[in-house]
Amino acid sequence: MSTHAKRERLLFADLLETAGPEAPTLCDGWTTRDLAAHVVVRERRPDAAGGIIIKQLAPRLDRVMEEFAAKPYEELIQLVRTGPPRFSPFSLKQIDEVSNTIEFYVHTEDIRRARPEWSPRELDHVFQDALWSRLERTARLMGRGAPTGLVLRRPDGQTVVAHRGAPVVTVTGEPSELLLFLYGRQQVADVELDGEKEAIAKLHETKQLGL
Repeated sequence: MSTHAKRERLLFADLLETAGPEAPTLCDGWTTRDLAAHVVVRERRPDAAGGIIIKQLAPRLDRVMEEFAAKPYEELIQLVRTGPPRFSPFSLKQIDEVSNTIEFYVHTEDIRRARPEWSPRELDHVFQDALWSRLERTARLMGRGAPTGLVLRRPDGQTVVAHRGAPVVTVTGEPSELLLFLYGRQQVADVELDGEKEAIAKLHETKQLGL
């Protein structure tokens, strides 16, 4: 049975191919080629991927990403499709599912929603529940830099606190849209914000959400 992570990986690879190497993305300054290189380095070069989180390692990450971005675009796409090598932790199904479901969903939307005309994907409730489950686990980590208190709410009323503080802003939407908001894609997330006007403005414009 195909996992959510595997499905999202293949959708991402197909979209990379359709968009071409120079299409814009929501990642500042990155084209689709850069985004593909990022994904490949994350899975295949653990010696450099630490730079995604650890600032001291960022220069090495940049160098390795440049090396991969210089490869033929078709080769990059194939590396994305085939997934990580056996020595990578991401090759383990459980780790792949936990770590890559969100990774590939978010980056697929980074390409889709950078286009002038786009609409949200129709996602089944099983996938929405899977995204909510992951959102519950990561909300406080991803929301730790929020300039206000931050509560995420599903349309059915389920909530999770992403950041404690005052004033509080409540963001309501489907898990897929809440996820994009919490990962710093506030401008394209299809959500409703409730709270003080000034707090909403701060939250909507902050660059401190996500990693």
